Amino acid sequence: MEFTLITIYASIGLLSGFMSGMFGIGGGTVRIPLLYLVGLPLLGAFAINLFVIPFSSSVGAISHRRNIDKKVVIYVIIGGTLGSAIGAFCVGLIPTLILAIIFVALAGITVSGMYLDRIAPKFASKINPSPKVILTVSFLLNLITGMRGGSGGSLFSPFLKAVKLNIHRAIATALFATIFTALAGLMVYWRRGDIIWLPALCVLISSVVGVRVGSMVSLKTKSARLEMGLAVLVVALAFITIYKVLWGEA
Repeated sequence: MEFTLITIYASIGLLSGFMSGMFGIGGGTVRIPLLYLVGLPLLGAFAINLFVIPFSSSVGAISHRRNIDKKVVIYVIIGGTLGSAIGAFCVGLIPTLILAIIFVALAGITVSGMYLDRIAPKFASKINPSPKVILTVSFLLNLITGMRGGSGGSLFSPFLKAVKLNIHRAIATALFATIFTALAGLMVYWRRGDIIWLPALCVLISSVVGVRVGSMVSLKTKSARLEMGLAVLVVALAFITIYKVLWGEA
């Protein structure tokens, strides 16, 4: 039985790690529901997710290091870290349905922003996000995702693409930023004793392998395909989120 669970945890790590390296997401939107589905408590799934991200994102960031936007990433880290820490403290204060609705709305906005230069090119050409805007939006994204045990990574890549980074730079910058945003939330869960160590280590080891493979594939994938894949992933995760909440409360 224990071997079966270890295999399941390792599979979850491989899948979420691959998605993280491929699209620059933290992996929590894949990792958390699957860990919860196999029987871990929700706070334990949150804690394991944040425990894994600094390691897996480090591997991904190293693979994508040439594409990290050093001018933007500092503002994403500062805003995201503050949002992640506050969000971790506020877990449970806002009803899950409200959080899910906000997440879906943010997902829709960020995906639309990715294609704004094609939907409304004149409007897009006038957008020149200031450091203050990037810091504020990063804070808000992480505040919401932090309340759901995440690091903000699922929305960082499309957000950065929306503020005119090309998709490869957006993915690289998001991976680097999630190292720090996850650490901020992890400290809260660690002090509360929420980490369950056996599944945490299994998921960690396999996630590192998955993110390396995903990063290698991502670097060889054309920008248009990455944009499309990321858009589909974010929209799918948004609908899965709202479905789970509505089904769970039914």
